[in-house]
Amino acid sequence: MADVRPQPADVHRGSQFAFVGVFTAGGLAALPSAIASAALLGVRNVAYGMRMSPIVAGGPVRKAAAAHFTIDESTAVAISQSQPRLRQLGFWITGIGIFVGWNITTLVGALVGDVLGDPKTWGLDAAAAAAFLALLWPRLKQRQAVAVGAAAAVVAAAFTPLLMPGLPVLVAAVVAIAVGWFNWLGRASPPRTEQADTPSGGEA
Repeated sequence: MADVRPQPADVHRGSQFAFVGVFTAGGLAALPSAIASAALLGVRNVAYGMRMSPIVAGGPVRKAAAAHFTIDESTAVAISQSQPRLRQLGFWITGIGIFVGWNITTLVGALVGDVLGDPKTWGLDAAAAAAFLALLWPRLKQRQAVAVGAAAAVVAAAFTPLLMPGLPVLVAAVVAIAVGWFNWLGRASPPRTEQADTPSGGEA
């Protein structure tokens, strides 16, 4: 029996677009990399769920409802807020807003999409990349994040002429994994001092 459980819209949109794009560009030979690219994009929502669980809070029903709105945009807006209440508001407003807007515009596109002609003439294929860059930009405040973004872009661009479609992105992802695993260019944990352990009132 097919799995009819609803999933976050972003899982389908990102994974499907990645699969179709890579498979279309590379044909049957690119099928493994197309599957890997789609799976990699889908797996990122596991990390989003783990990050957003304490922010959403509440019981199983609340978290099950939040799963439908846990996407790139809602996660980025939520974690960029400084107060717990604002994080929750940012998550729900962004997630629900995009969910509603996505489905409405999809319906409009299905009904009157032919009127627009070829989407390539409008440059809409760059909209998704621009949206991801807009989400990434506020996070580039530390040298580690800047280094990861720059290195991943260079690696992907360098391997694009050499590898089949989809693989350069997977290779570039290794950069982020390696930097995070070894904490290159990251901040070292500040050493504990005796002063920090001393009560504010001083010695009796």
